[in-house]
Amino acid sequence: METYITRRERFSAAHRLFRADWDDEKNMEVFGPCSNPNWHGHNYELFVTVKGPIDPETGFVINIKKLSRVIRQYIIDKIDHKNMNTEVDFMQGRLASTENLAVAIWEVLEQPVTDLGIQLHRIKITETENNYVEYYGK
Repeated sequence: METYITRRERFSAAHRLFRADWDDEKNMEVFGPCSNPNWHGHNYELFVTVKGPIDPETGFVINIKKLSRVIRQYIIDKIDHKNMNTEVDFMQGRLASTENLAVAIWEVLEQPVTDLGIQLHRIKITETENNYVEYYGK
C-alpha cells in the first residue's frame, strides 16, 4: 500500500518572462508586466509530494526531516533570493515560467528522492494566491 506525504518549503526569487529572439514589444504583448526588463519577484511555496509504503518500525513513509534536507540542499539553497534567469543553474536555458520551474525541480529532485527509498509523486508551486502549477512527471 502506497501512502503520500507532502513537504512544503518557501522561497523568494526574481525572474523575467521573455524570449531573447523576440523584441521588447512582442515580449510585452505576450508576457505583459512579467516581461519587465528590471525583473519582478514572487514569494513561492513549493510542495513536494512523495509516495511509498509505510515503514512498520517508524510508521513513516519517510522521515520528513530527511526529505526537507534534500529539498533545501538541491532546490531552496540554490534559488532562494536569487534571479532565476541568471543565477539558478537548473533554470539555465529555460524560459523562467512557473511551469518550467516545476519541471526543472522534478528533474533535480527525482534521483535524490529515489535515493531515499521513495518515489516523487508531485511538484506543486504556488506563485501567487491565485496561481499554482502541478507537475506529475513524464
